Amino acid sequence: MTGFFCFGTFGTDIVIDSIKTTQHMKKYFLLLLVFITVSFDNQKPEAYDSGEWFKFRIHYGFVNAGYATLEIKEAVRDGKKVYHAIGKGYTVGMSRFFFKVDDNYETYFDKATNKPYQFVRKIDEGGYTKNQEGFFNQDANKVLIKDYKKKTEKTFPVTENVQDIVSTFYFLRNHPDIDKLKVGESIVVDMFFDDETFKFKLKFIGRENLKTKFGTAPTMIFRPIVQSGRVFKEEESLTVWISDDDNKIPLRIKASLAVGSIKADIDGFKGLKNPFMVKLK
Repeated sequence: MTGFFCFGTFGTDIVIDSIKTTQHMKKYFLLLLVFITVSFDNQKPEAYDSGEWFKFRIHYGFVNAGYATLEIKEAVRDGKKVYHAIGKGYTVGMSRFFFKVDDNYETYFDKATNKPYQFVRKIDEGGYTKNQEGFFNQDANKVLIKDYKKKTEKTFPVTENVQDIVSTFYFLRNHPDIDKLKVGESIVVDMFFDDETFKFKLKFIGRENLKTKFGTAPTMIFRPIVQSGRVFKEEESLTVWISDDDNKIPLRIKASLAVGSIKADIDGFKGLKNPFMVKLK
């Protein structure tokens, strides 16, 4: 994702340290957004619905780095009602001065099968930009990628039932095996990203109660693991806490760094399909 800190009164030492770690942290903003969008739930169609919205505060200790949001709406494709999910990530304050991020990810997917029809990826990460749309032909196992920056069109083969980066979130919320997992077991998903399909594995770590700004919530803990050579330098460098209720919403995402960690904590929500079960402070 990104390397950034809001330095304020933390002094020169923090400024120097943050500059040194900028390059190492550049990928973490995207990384956190990715795993905000890959939470999980059991096989219940009522786990989510249009109108659901989350907001996350991304921070390094007490220093705000940015925010990410995820929402789902209803849209129409070829005369058929589908889900339209939108994920955004952006830096704020001094973090934005050191490394500006404006990321927008969208997907349109089938309400019944969860198969994606189309995705949008429009990002600006410190000057690194992409502006793409993908159009899936699930029957032919292909995806057409239109790159508006490069002014190119390419077709890539994909596996059956492949997901894009955002539709994966909702696909896994409907997965029948999430609540059946034993500690150490995993679920594997085929995900199309950056012009290729790769295996995305979700490893169940256990359960614990997590303190949030809304109260203490029971959670399930997962570690996403990506194929060697993609996204992570080391496996299990990122941990995700998911509410252990009928919503299975992401409550915390933590990415380990050489020194400390960067976290994304839930900061707001609305439109949940089911009650959010917490023990009040």
